[in-house]
Amino acid sequence: MVKLAEVAYFVDDIPAMTDFYRRLLGAEPVAQSEGMAIFMVGETRLFLHQQYQPAAGELPPENHIALTVKDLDNYCLSLASTGLALEIPPADYYWGRSAYLRDPEGHLIELAESKDEDSPG
Repeated sequence: MVKLAEVAYFVDDIPAMTDFYRRLLGAEPVAQSEGMAIFMVGETRLFLHQQYQPAAGELPPENHIALTVKDLDNYCLSLASTGLALEIPPADYYWGRSAYLRDPEGHLIELAESKDEDSPG
């Protein structure tokens, strides 16, 4: 079982987007810096990140959703058995372990390993 953990938007104007979502949600960001803001919507993070030009080997700054799973490597192996192909295989990042694939219309989807021991997946 997977859990929707995050909706990530890469934006040009962090202050304007932060103000918009602050007013829309009636809440302050749970984390904020010059280049990002994070709001909680229920148990899901709304992650606003400053748009950037990726360096060679960096992840693309694309809007995406992030789903969490308990055992990322085994989950990715099971996806392969269903015919789904990963674009970026599981790897360790500063936020944790993630893999990436695209849906049939090209939307980026992050699969992140859950840090919660009690999380389904």
